[in-house]
Amino acid sequence: MNDLSFAILPGIQHEELLWLQELTRNYTDEQKQRFMAVYQGRRKDPQTILICCLIGLIGPAGIHRFLLNQVGMGILYLFTIGLCWVGTIVDAVNYNKLTWEFNKKAAMESAALLGFN
Repeated sequence: MNDLSFAILPGIQHEELLWLQELTRNYTDEQKQRFMAVYQGRRKDPQTILICCLIGLIGPAGIHRFLLNQVGMGILYLFTIGLCWVGTIVDAVNYNKLTWEFNKKAAMESAALLGFN
């Protein structure tokens, strides 16, 4: 399996690509394929998070937090109208960081689930 196979993931940033290559550096091709299959199912696309965040400015706020498995923050945003839109605007600016943190955790959980780390 080619090290650039992670590049096919939608919306992948260079930092995430390098981190995934380093994480799977010692994996066999079969292990990389299994990891990729599990990780693809758990990973979130940054554009999806941004779109859901922007929907919170005109509709129900906090959808993006629910997608990132941050249920408590999602409920808080829902009842406070995105912390009076300030929290939603901040999240819209920082959507890449929010998504990267979620995806990094998802990669570690995927590797642990498969017993590779």
